[in-house]
This record gives sequence, structure tokens and C-alpha cells, in this order.
Amino acid sequence: MTETMTEAQRKAAEAAGWQMVEGRDAMTKRYVFGNFVEAFGFMTRAALWAEKLNHHPEWFNVYKSVEVTLTTHDTGGLSDLDAKLAAKMDQLAEG
Repeated sequence: MTETMTEAQRKAAEAAGWQMVEGRDAMTKRYVFGNFVEAFGFMTRAALWAEKLNHHPEWFNVYKSVEVTLTTHDTGGLSDLDAKLAAKMDQLAEG
């Protein structure tokens, strides 16, 4: 069962650069890479993890940047799945 994101998870996400979206229970982050291939590679790796978690991001790619918004539509807001996917995306973007 999906659990609502805790206050501690929210603070950790914000400390990692995620911003809460005004007007909805969601968070967003913009990743910038060296070029389009790096951005697309990140999206491909993140997509594999999203599929494993059965939790899919809202995202938008232009050239070397990827804007990601996370929320859990089934629960109507942020959940532990968003915390897990955000942490994995941050890890993928670093490496």
C-alpha cells in the first residue's frame, strides 16, 4: 500500500533540490546535462526505475534539460513512491 509522504521525506527532498509545487501536492526539479544524449540517457535510466516501481513521472525534455514533476495520482498527492523515485533520479543524475 502506498503511504503518504512524511514531513521528514518532504524536508529531505527539499534539501536535495526538489521544490514543492504551488497549488498541488507535488514536487518538481530541473536537471541540466551536458547535451541531449546525456539528458535522454538519464530519462531512459529513470524510465526503467519508474517501471520497476510502477510509478511514472510527469516530465518534459528540451535539449539538455529535463524537468520532472512527481506526485501520486492514486493518492491525490505526494507519497513514499515519490520519495523513492526522487532519490533514485538524483542518484542517476549524479552518475
